Amino acid sequence: MSDPTDAQNGVTPYAGDLVRVTAWVRGRVQGVGFRWWTRARALELGLSGWALNLDDGRVEVVAEGPRRACEALVAALGAGGTPGRVELVTHRWSEPRGVTGFAER
Repeated sequence: MSDPTDAQNGVTPYAGDLVRVTAWVRGRVQGVGFRWWTRARALELGLSGWALNLDDGRVEVVAEGPRRACEALVAALGAGGTPGRVELVTHRWSEPRGVTGFAER
């Protein structure tokens, strides 16, 4: 479930423009190039972070950077056009921790 202070509610949870978003993507998203696709979108948006396959079949995406870019990535994850099939994207916002680069893990 996403944080109740997320962009869908129109509330900015942190005063600074730089944020961290952690998203969990459920569906057929492992073994289909989803992490590579996510990395490419994140780099296009100038974000840092990673995409990681979880044991339960989900992919965890952590991204840091400008809030608008993070919002765009979360929207892209659930908008269709991704490899595989996304059934659900949940996310939460937090303060950035200074991650650099974007990796598939």
